Amino acid sequence: MLFHSWAFLLFFLIVYPLYLLVKGTRLRLPWLLLTSYVFYAWLSPLYLVPIAYASVVDYLIARRVVASEHKKLWLALSVSNSLVLLSIFKYSQFITTNVNLLLTALRLPYEMPVPGYLLPAGLSFYLFQSMGYVIDCYRGVIEPEKSFLRYATFVSYFPRLLAGPIERAGSLLVQLHRTPEISGSDFADGLSIFVVGLFKKVALADYLALYVNKVYAAPDQFQSPALIVATFLFAWQIYFDFSGYTDMARGIAQMMGIRLVLNFNNPYLATGLGDFWNRWHISLSSWFKDYVYIPLGGNRKGRFNTYRNIFLTMVLSGLWHGAAWTFVLWGAIHALGRFATRELERTPFCKDRVPTFAKQMLVFGWVTFAWIFFRAESIGDAWLIVVRIFTSGLANPYCPLLALILIGAVWCYQFAFESRWRQVLEWRAVRVGLVALMLAYLAVFRPSAQQAFIYMQF
Repeated sequence: MLFHSWAFLLFFLIVYPLYLLVKGTRLRLPWLLLTSYVFYAWLSPLYLVPIAYASVVDYLIARRVVASEHKKLWLALSVSNSLVLLSIFKYSQFITTNVNLLLTALRLPYEMPVPGYLLPAGLSFYLFQSMGYVIDCYRGVIEPEKSFLRYATFVSYFPRLLAGPIERAGSLLVQLHRTPEISGSDFADGLSIFVVGLFKKVALADYLALYVNKVYAAPDQFQSPALIVATFLFAWQIYFDFSGYTDMARGIAQMMGIRLVLNFNNPYLATGLGDFWNRWHISLSSWFKDYVYIPLGGNRKGRFNTYRNIFLTMVLSGLWHGAAWTFVLWGAIHALGRFATRELERTPFCKDRVPTFAKQMLVFGWVTFAWIFFRAESIGDAWLIVVRIFTSGLANPYCPLLALILIGAVWCYQFAFESRWRQVLEWRAVRVGLVALMLAYLAVFRPSAQQAFIYMQF
């Protein structure tokens, strides 16, 4: 069930009034869990099997992690269980395909059957959330949840289920312990955040996708300008698509009296690649920092180990996004960017003498270049695009002017938001006016087809 569908509107019109009626009673959590499972099963009833299984296993293991003398063993069991689920549902084809390639290269007369599989939407999101909970219990950051009903609701809470943000137990689970206080401003602010997300998805992301999909489907048929424009538009398409989802999720949750973490903070205004990852998909970046980078040693054991840890973290982050070498290369490109700029960003010259705008454009250029490998259908296509950008002709890209105008307007708004004009943009009259303009645009704009969110596949 997609947020920008009529089915979801009907779903929410049923769920929300009843939620308001039961939010102060014992029926609140059963109602939230039921509605979350209905929301998820709408995509496929089979999706309920792995999420219910993961919820039961990690709920039980977390209690053993605290009570048992063999804490590391139970923690390893929980993490292994989640990784096995990911391997079965997400990486089985990738693993068997590459094993077969290796067997062929070694001239061994055997070929593993490549399995067909069902990849549950949002699988990585709820498994990482569940893993984080068990690890936090192991570290003593939180106490194990006594109520399975509450824990299952924490894992499956429907606004954030399909594409995050990846919530920590210390934030979302704690909120599920108390009766939410929902004010009129909560509803109004939540609704306005939802509208902003809807505008990003329908009016911007899906519109840009029309051009991007056409070019990236057949990159050999387009010249350098079209490939550059398509890559530039994809950088904004994926931002509008993913941040649009999390805005809608945050808006829905706020109307229900629950605060989800901010997942995007104007990432294309970053002045360094480290700054970019502090602004982009913040819940995942912080997850990898806390549960992968720091346990590997972080920056505590010398420069070589620091760069090794950065590389491993970024490559694993790339692999998290998809079972393909293109995603691994995307992560490696970001790691190489960090290698090249990490020390430079700390120098007085870079801090004080290089203009902020120049640093922002350099970061945006590197991030956009890396998106080629994220979006391309294969490594061959990605390499073809890179080569053709620098070697093919200069034919007219026939880019729709409206796309550039919309991106320019959003970019200018973000620059203003991080300037002294921010206080003006936060005036209620300005915010209401902008939301009204978005609604007016949505009333006129008619997408050719309803498109799923990009990050649902991860």
